[in-house]
Amino acid sequence: MPIDLSDYEPKTTLKVAVTHVPRALFPSIDFHTHLTFPAVVKNGVGLGERLSFLATAEEALDVMDRCNLRMLVNVTGGAGKGLEEAIRRFPAAHPGRFMVFTEPRWEHTNEPGYAKFQADEIERALRQGARGLKILKTLGLYLRENITSGPLVKIDDPRFDPMWETCGGLGMPVAIHTSDPDAFFLPTDRVNERIEELGNHPDWSFHGQDFPAKRELLEARNRVFARHPKTRFVALHVANHPEDLSDVASVLDRFPNVDVDIAARINELGRQPRNTRRFFERYQDRILFGTDATPNQDEFPQQIFGPELYEIYFRFLETEDESFDYAPAPKPPQGRWQIYGLGLPENTLRKVYFENAARLLGL
Repeated sequence: MPIDLSDYEPKTTLKVAVTHVPRALFPSIDFHTHLTFPAVVKNGVGLGERLSFLATAEEALDVMDRCNLRMLVNVTGGAGKGLEEAIRRFPAAHPGRFMVFTEPRWEHTNEPGYAKFQADEIERALRQGARGLKILKTLGLYLRENITSGPLVKIDDPRFDPMWETCGGLGMPVAIHTSDPDAFFLPTDRVNERIEELGNHPDWSFHGQDFPAKRELLEARNRVFARHPKTRFVALHVANHPEDLSDVASVLDRFPNVDVDIAARINELGRQPRNTRRFFERYQDRILFGTDATPNQDEFPQQIFGPELYEIYFRFLETEDESFDYAPAPKPPQGRWQIYGLGLPENTLRKVYFENAARLLGL
């Protein structure tokens, strides 16, 4: 009988090894988590200094201790009073276990003198206790000349140059999210492999309208990398192009000031395990462990902060298990496929889990 695709939940008949990895083999740093988020978001742009706190430090520490996580980096720490409160609740209360990044004050971008204002804000954030800068995909896809209306602001707009330079001068890494999966820039039709995900979240489609092509966004980001060689960038989500690791490799080869993290992209990495393992072997000193973990966010079931999420990442990195789910959600949240473990050697695991991030963060 015909069946609706949303009701289709096939169960595998494969009999393969199942390895439970509840704790990372080595103490690790999750470089990419969201323990806080902007409290006021309009048309994809976070406004003001207010933050929503998605978990307490005690809740996070319980998961961390169970999973052998030495530190969490909360990248969306906001600015001003919100940042101050995030620092008070997390790193100040539990030294050595948390780190917080600041974010740009997007609501001021169309004001005279913004370039200097934002550079000064970075210095202020460092004095408050922030240790890096996070750029959401707001820049390139949501931020407009009149904040939420008018033309989109380009990623390589020169008004941001003092911000990038200040981060470089202060030794603050920039974690930058540019664009989104390839499927989000394609028509949502019968050949789009993420049609269910886009059907559930139609606002995640950037096909048509006035959105730039994905390649245009990535090239603008690359021009920023080139213009600011003394600033250390982390191109998040495997440089937001894990579907094409040869392209990511070209970015790493061209720009020695760039690293990548693997947050929320093991679904793509794990379905090409041999290619991915070669990528890890070649760039083992420039890959950071991250998950994009977001507590209490029903909208992102693949990123719910908890032991179930971390066990999948540890299994992917440490074992050679075959054909397993890439997320703890009941249905594949991003695409109907399985992933395969990499079985990385211990020396590489040490770097990815801890050493690369520790060096970048000056621990």
